[in-house]
Amino acid sequence: MRGPAAFVLSALVLSAPAAAQLAPPEQAITSAVEAGFEDDVALLEAMVNINSGTHNHEGVRAVADLLIPEFEALGFTTEFIDQSHVDRAGHLFARHEGNPGATRILMIGHIDTVFEPTSPFQTFIRDGDTAIGPGVNDNKGGIIVILSALRAMQAAGTLDSANIVVALTGDEEDAGYPIEQSREHLIRTGQWADVALGFEGLAVMEERDMGVVARRSSNNWTLNTTGQSGHSSRIFTDGAGYGAIYEMTRILDAFRRELPEENLTYNVGFMAGGTPAEMGEDNLSATTIGKTNIIPDSAVARGDLRTISQEQTERVAAAMQVIVDNNLTGTDAQISFNFRYPPMSPTDANRALLARLNVINADMGLEQMAEFPPALRGAADISFVAPYTDGLAGMGPNGSGAHAEGESVDLASFIRQAQRAAILMTRLAAEDYPRQEH
Repeated sequence: MRGPAAFVLSALVLSAPAAAQLAPPEQAITSAVEAGFEDDVALLEAMVNINSGTHNHEGVRAVADLLIPEFEALGFTTEFIDQSHVDRAGHLFARHEGNPGATRILMIGHIDTVFEPTSPFQTFIRDGDTAIGPGVNDNKGGIIVILSALRAMQAAGTLDSANIVVALTGDEEDAGYPIEQSREHLIRTGQWADVALGFEGLAVMEERDMGVVARRSSNNWTLNTTGQSGHSSRIFTDGAGYGAIYEMTRILDAFRRELPEENLTYNVGFMAGGTPAEMGEDNLSATTIGKTNIIPDSAVARGDLRTISQEQTERVAAAMQVIVDNNLTGTDAQISFNFRYPPMSPTDANRALLARLNVINADMGLEQMAEFPPALRGAADISFVAPYTDGLAGMGPNGSGAHAEGESVDLASFIRQAQRAAILMTRLAAEDYPRQEH
């Protein structure tokens, strides 16, 4: 095996300690998580069987209504933040006030799924320690890990001192626009927090749990090229030029050749060219007609841009613009960018959090977690708060098949993930966290 995976796995400590070193309250946490397992699975089933596709506003709100009593029973105050002004249902925030000066912790998840009411994939099915259903991992399973961890802290007496905000967005899979409004409350809470924990799915490589200290951005670009239509026999001449499709091809091939660097991708999702070629109103389709003996007058394409830092985003977008502006004879081109999810860059402070989690792994008798390659993860809501706070992502359960029919989750992973999270938050809540400059 070569490449990033081999490098990451070579850093793992392959032997676990012979004996755990948990304090009595932490031992109580592990026991409480295990004792609550079947209740957690029952709540997961109830959540999954409520359709909460992003655009099913009633369903998103129904899941929030199911969860509100769960948080209030733990001493949290809850608020459902309406987002109808951005054509989304809203977000559920739950707040717990602990000791003044103690670490301020933000737990992030989301209520919505990609499966709308029209999807045939609607029902929770359990087979032993595997569950299948829409959102069973992404992200309703993550919500269960959050609640299981908090219940265990309450049972162990460590929740009272903790300053925690749980932010469950209702549109993570398709954020409302303008995004500055749909993520306003999350960003404001990120500015309050010392530590952010993202409860998207656990990263696993070669059957080993991994730590997520970085996630890449998710942005879109749209490219339009134009040419002078005319008889195909005159193509490539100074008078007729190269046409819109050759200009589109030049640009996309230059992207392929000139832009590659570590942790950068720029997929072309779809394209069309002809006389004319037109983008669909939904920006998810294009139509065209043409003839082989006519120089095409227009071409359109859309793709994404994923980066590891804001600096990389800005630099690569500028390089793409330079390529677009170097037009072939008789053509023109324009590119526009839609910057959606920012990157969660790897930082020393994020790595220090992973090191703290690895101390807990050692105390629990679990293997050490190496850094998961960020190029293998998509974007998530934790990225919106990454500029303001230290963070760890991938704190949710282990699953597979997200965003597709047959999405599944390993129910046994709920236990170790909730235990890890609860012990980490217990230790953080017992101190005045050294806030980093961001």
